[in-house]
Amino acid sequence: MSDSAATLPQSLRSIQDDFLALGVNDRLQLLLEFSDELPEVPDGIVPEDAWERVTECQSPVFIHVDGATDEPTVYASAPAEAPTTRGFASILVQGFRGLNTDEILAVPLDFPQSLGLEEAVSLLRLRGMAGMIWRIQRQLSQPAAG
Repeated sequence: MSDSAATLPQSLRSIQDDFLALGVNDRLQLLLEFSDELPEVPDGIVPEDAWERVTECQSPVFIHVDGATDEPTVYASAPAEAPTTRGFASILVQGFRGLNTDEILAVPLDFPQSLGLEEAVSLLRLRGMAGMIWRIQRQLSQPAAG
């Protein structure tokens, strides 16, 4: 676990604790449960051209952050055929819900490694989740003009 884990918001720390309380096989099962819980994005909520592709992910994953309020909303789209990727996206959508911009920007990019999933999923998949975090933070710190 990184030294920056102490700076995690309670919502992400709780998710982290849930993963670390389980054995490796059960951690993968929990990730798959998160996959089933990725909120669907209603049509029209996010303009088609506002989605950003997460190129670090092998599966077509898209992220959008609505940062117009004090508590930004993170939206994610990932195919059902990519359950681990959907699980990572769901962790972030749920874990960032209710946080303010500064709290989201303070989340360390190594958060995925702190979930204890290295033996259950590939490093490439963990890198994909870090790519999601990076894009969310970039969208918040450099909002699109206009």
